[in-house]
Amino acid sequence: MNLTNLISSNDTLSNISALLARFGLSALFVLTGLSKIEYYDATAQYMASVGVPGMLLPLVILLEVLGGIMIIAGLFTRLTALAFAGFSVVSALLFHFQLDDQTQFLMFYKNIAIAGGFLALAASGAGKFSLDQWLLSRNKA
Repeated sequence: MNLTNLISSNDTLSNISALLARFGLSALFVLTGLSKIEYYDATAQYMASVGVPGMLLPLVILLEVLGGIMIIAGLFTRLTALAFAGFSVVSALLFHFQLDDQTQFLMFYKNIAIAGGFLALAASGAGKFSLDQWLLSRNKA
């Protein structure tokens, strides 16, 4: 068997891969969202330092924590993944677009790569091990 077809030709491996991809993409956001709660004032000040109103912080936290949990669970996956892709690009442009600084350069492209992962998730869907699939199968019954 061709190694590149190992996952695509095996439904179980494909669905496990989708689950692990959802977890990997969103765990970062859940953790950083919780960190923003813990360091709320410092995060609001950092946002303000780049011209983003601190009053948006609750929405950012909501997206990161609730949206991250939704991606992990596979609930409204395609729509939520599109929201995260947009969020990742906007975050890259607002907070990391200092490409002459090596750290910011890497952070910028990390965000762009994450956006690409979320776009792939939006295109492929959550897979069998998800609430999206459960809801779909329940509605067919």
